[in-house]
This record gives sequence, structure tokens and C-alpha cells, in this order.
Amino acid sequence: MKKQENYQDEKVTPSGIESRIFVTVVKQLCKRNGDTSHFIQKKEQYHSLPSRDVIGGVIEDLRSVLFPGYFGTSELTLDTMYFYVGSTLDRVFRTLKDQIKRGLCFICIEHPAVDRCLECDEQALSITKSFLTRLPSIRRLLMTDVRAAYEGDPAATSSYETIFCYPGILAITNYRLAHELHVMGVPLIPRIITEHAHSITGIDIHPGAVIGKSFFIDHGTGVVVGETCIIGNNVRIYQGVTLGAKSFPLDDKGKPIKGIDRHPIVEDDAIIYSGATILGRVTIGKGSVIGGNVWLTRNVAPGSHVTQIEAREGTFQNGSGI
Repeated sequence: MKKQENYQDEKVTPSGIESRIFVTVVKQLCKRNGDTSHFIQKKEQYHSLPSRDVIGGVIEDLRSVLFPGYFGTSELTLDTMYFYVGSTLDRVFRTLKDQIKRGLCFICIEHPAVDRCLECDEQALSITKSFLTRLPSIRRLLMTDVRAAYEGDPAATSSYETIFCYPGILAITNYRLAHELHVMGVPLIPRIITEHAHSITGIDIHPGAVIGKSFFIDHGTGVVVGETCIIGNNVRIYQGVTLGAKSFPLDDKGKPIKGIDRHPIVEDDAIIYSGATILGRVTIGKGSVIGGNVWLTRNVAPGSHVTQIEAREGTFQNGSGI
């Protein structure tokens, strides 16, 4: 038994040859040349990156003040709610301000030193204050989404159930918070927020998308909503729907051109069923219904019903006709 323990200890401690290998690998990973050096240098020279874990905590705090009693502590009364919401928002204010400053400083090329980044600090303070004032309007929008989920799903027993349980509501909550920060020009953090929901629900909504009220995602897994999508009011989509880009125009150097409108426009009252793929800057007209597994790269007139070609049955001999 003792020999076995010594053998294990010996394997844990690198030999001379192994040590040289480890040193070589470490040096190569830390070496600053080639195509990847600027990533390492930028991280070191500028302010620390925002923390994904910390931002996740901020989102959970915000969820608890948008839906008090549902998330966070459930032991709330009318007497204690005011104190709870106030203290939670105080924590959100301090934490989010720091994270926004990190994001601003990380991309800032004029103030590489942390102690000289006063402009980023002032900007982060202004953005955070403005963002918190928008929370009541965000909640009003979310309540239309909650109502749409309850009214759009016969399996929903109450609006409370959709808040507690539905992945679509979680994803839309993260999106609506992230979208406000995106509109205010906050880097990195909006995408972290929507990717946080993406990792939990499988629903990928870019924070740059513009989505109207009463938006309902049923089931949800596999839904993709691209950056330049515009979605109207009372739109319902199902699992596996992709609202994506058809192609990526290239510049003179062969690289994709950023910032162009390349995703669909979905007008009011449209329904898009599971597995449908809609690509490019096309318009799905008001009140249209797009059937399951449909592939679309063209405009659809208002009130249209688009489905797959009906299945046909035929009899063939010896493989003819196939």
C-alpha cells in the first residue's frame, strides 16, 4: 500500500523532463507575438473586464425588483416590500455602475490607466442612473409579455405560472434589460446579459433587436433573433425559429461589413411556428402566419399564410421517379 502511495506522489510531482515541458508551455502561452498578442496586452493595460458572475447576480437582483416576491426572497409583505426593493436597488446601483465602468474602460483608448479614467467613471454613473429610471417602463413592457404568454398558451394556468416557470419570460426579461443598456451605448454587458439567458433557456436574442410589446416565445429552445431584427406588437414565435441573416456583404479586404440591416422585420400580430427559418432583410407582413419548418428569404404580404408544399404520395417501380 505504501509503495502505491509513493508511486502516486511521484506521478503528481513533475520530473525534470516534465518540468521543462511545463515551463516551455507556460512561456509559449504567455508570449506576446503573433495574431493573439493584442488580446493579452489589451486585457493587461486597461481596466479589468466586467465579471460574468457579478452581472448574473445583478440580473437576479433586477428580476427580484421587477417581480418582487417571485424571485429573491419570497417573505415579502406590503410593509417590507418598499425596504426590500430599495435596498436591492441600492446594491444594483453600486454593482452595475462598477461593471459598466469596467466595460467602458476596457474599450477606452484614450485613458488606459485606471486612475486616469475619470471620464469613464462619470459616464458609468450617468448611464446607471438613467437605466434605473427606466425600470418602471421595462416592467410595464414585461407585463404585456406575461399577459401574452398566459393568453397564448392554453396550458398556462395563471400569469404567475408564466413568470415563475416559462423560459420565454426569463429570456425576454434579460433581453429587455440588456436592450436598454445597448441603446445607451454600454459595451459588453448587454451581450453578457442576453447570453446568460441563452445558456439557461436556449433562446438567443441579440440585445440590439427591437421588439414591441406582448411578445411571446412558446417553449423557446433553439430560437434565434438577430441583431437588426425589428419585431412588432403581439408577435408569437415557437421553438426552433431563426430570424437570421441571409448573407454577409464583404468589404475590400474580404471581411464582413458591420452594422448593416440584415435581419427580418416581423410586423404586428404575426405568428411563426416551430422550426421556421427566415433570413435576410425581409418583411413578414402584419397578421401573417408562417408554418413550421418553412424556409423564407422573401417578403410576405400582410395576412399571408405560408406553409410547406403538401406531401404527395406516389407509386414507383424499380426506383423510377426518384
